[in-house]
Amino acid sequence: MKTVTIIGLGLIGGSLGLSLRQLGLATHIIGVDQNTDNARRAQELGLVDETTADLAAAVRRADLVVVAVPMDAMLTVVPQVLDEVKQQVVIDVGSTKATLLAHLQEHPRRSRFVAVHPMAGTEYSGPEAAVPDLFADKTLVVCDAQYSDADAVQLVERVFQGLGMHLLFLDAADHDLHAAYVSHISHITSFALALTVLEKEKEEQRIFDLASGGFASTVRLAKSSPDMWVPIFRQNRLNVLDVLDEHLHQLQNLRNLIAREDFDGLHRAIEQANHIRKILP
Repeated sequence: MKTVTIIGLGLIGGSLGLSLRQLGLATHIIGVDQNTDNARRAQELGLVDETTADLAAAVRRADLVVVAVPMDAMLTVVPQVLDEVKQQVVIDVGSTKATLLAHLQEHPRRSRFVAVHPMAGTEYSGPEAAVPDLFADKTLVVCDAQYSDADAVQLVERVFQGLGMHLLFLDAADHDLHAAYVSHISHITSFALALTVLEKEKEEQRIFDLASGGFASTVRLAKSSPDMWVPIFRQNRLNVLDVLDEHLHQLQNLRNLIAREDFDGLHRAIEQANHIRKILP
């Protein structure tokens, strides 16, 4: 693989460019971003070798095209990219899949597209958020691979295994369901906790002075960009509502135990929650 074009130079796109360069997985990286400040900054930071506003030309020059834009924009940008494709491989790195893949189902170049989701990220955004080794030892979900050409899937496997990622193959519906439970609910909960504290604790200095490591780590996702997360919640709305209903049920149960002063029951509930230790270190 010689040339990679990355469309969208934020956290994921920028980190991908940085990692591909550092590991020698691409010889030339072209950046495309509608925000000219982002494009300029990405080149200054060495995330890409050049930037251009000419999306069509950037696609035609590439061996691999990465679309790393918010999910609503994916519905417009990915078809535009596929319109320019001959044998290039195109991937997205979005957090939801079913809506996008249904949208692309009839595109004549659909087979050159591979839907992937690197399960990696931070609460920060923009080119400055790009970090080396973001993808190392993380999971890459490849969705509906049977609809992509075999050589396209093989290229994706080589690239992301080269980044140190573990590959998991799922269909789009399963991906969106599980992503709601292990990723999207974490962000919803963090947003809600931040809103709760901001509503109840009016003294910002007290929040700063008293916030412990536990609070800071739990609420850090509330710093995430609404431009990124509102489209995710929109496209995965039914799964997000499902997980929210269960989360609200669990919160209500804990509230009832405390209200009834049933601290033995609360102890049992926390013990049950501790079983997550068997799954997560």
